[in-house]
Amino acid sequence: MPLSDPQRQVILCNKRFRILFAGRRFGKTFVAIQELAKFARFPNQKVWYISPSYRQSKNICWTMLKEQMINHRWVKKINEADLSIILKNNSIIQLKGADNFSSLRGVGLNLVIMDEFQDINPSAWFEVIRPTLSDTLGHALFTGTPKGYNWAYDLYTKQNKEWQGFKFTTLDGGQVTEEEIEQAKDDLDERTFQQEYLATFVNYSGVIYYNFDRNLHIIDNHEVVNATIHIGMDFNIDPMVCVLAQKRDNDLIIFDEIQIWSSNTSEMIDEIKRRYNKFNIVVYPDPAARQRKTSAGGFTDLALLRNAGFEVRARSTHPLVRDRINAVNSKLKNTNGVSSLFIIKSCKNVIKSLERQVYKEGTHVPDKDSGHDHMNDALGYMVEYMFPLRREFKPSKPTRWS
Repeated sequence: MPLSDPQRQVILCNKRFRILFAGRRFGKTFVAIQELAKFARFPNQKVWYISPSYRQSKNICWTMLKEQMINHRWVKKINEADLSIILKNNSIIQLKGADNFSSLRGVGLNLVIMDEFQDINPSAWFEVIRPTLSDTLGHALFTGTPKGYNWAYDLYTKQNKEWQGFKFTTLDGGQVTEEEIEQAKDDLDERTFQQEYLATFVNYSGVIYYNFDRNLHIIDNHEVVNATIHIGMDFNIDPMVCVLAQKRDNDLIIFDEIQIWSSNTSEMIDEIKRRYNKFNIVVYPDPAARQRKTSAGGFTDLALLRNAGFEVRARSTHPLVRDRINAVNSKLKNTNGVSSLFIIKSCKNVIKSLERQVYKEGTHVPDKDSGHDHMNDALGYMVEYMFPLRREFKPSKPTRWS
């Protein structure tokens, strides 16, 4: 795949430390692999690719990296167990994860690439990785997507004789069509679109559901019609909660909430049936329901819900917290200013949770100490499943490696 002009700018820059912020599907991984190859072509080099986790590194980079090295006919040995490639010139390329960054100490590196570095603990860079570049005068390339004004932003603004920052949109990468960008505008809320596609630094001011507006999203009432009731469910003992909704065209109306303390799944089922026994019910639980057991008979929560006659829709694995949050914010207001999530005023706990849940100070980790997370988690499981934001991209250019 040929380099786009923005990608070429990054690769040709001779600064020792480079930072690339770009929209999703810009081609950051492609740039990273080109950099790994560029440094590894010299003998006896040690170059690492690091992402937030070992599994993520494997999923993002490993297959493409092997293909590139094999195409160049540089490979002496490939080790699948530790995700390393030894080249014929005795250079070593290895993939790592920052989830246990203390284990990365003590190796002199010629190049390190930190991908999605906005999600990596800054101590991984300052305390562990940076010293590995000192004796070799090694280089570093940071790639990622903006995520507020965190340590990644601080590095990006650190412009001097050794540092250079780049910022490009998704469209600049040449892999995604303009039509897809326009569709994303309609799918996403404004701030998410600015961050994920335009690579814009957005100040969240700590509030997670920043698109919630009492004047816009709270309605007086909703007549529960003879149609399906959709229920988001979060499993906790104190409390166990449900958020109940009905669809009206593309709108989702939250018309009831259930919060039971010192409870279990069976008691929640009984309460739902007491209120809405005559309705068709679809439940969107925490995916942990597949394993979690609360009954004396050893049934999983998922089995209990299905045995109660409910249709259950749950993903096989937990969706990313970020995806759940973005899905809810998008329904509150998308990029075009359209709101399609409304809550009746009697759902006081849902309203309070949307208004008050914040990120832990200095992080993008949702605060769970205040108790506002339960209703939001229940709402998020339902909204993310019914209105998912992740869609399959259709490249505008061939993706075959050259």
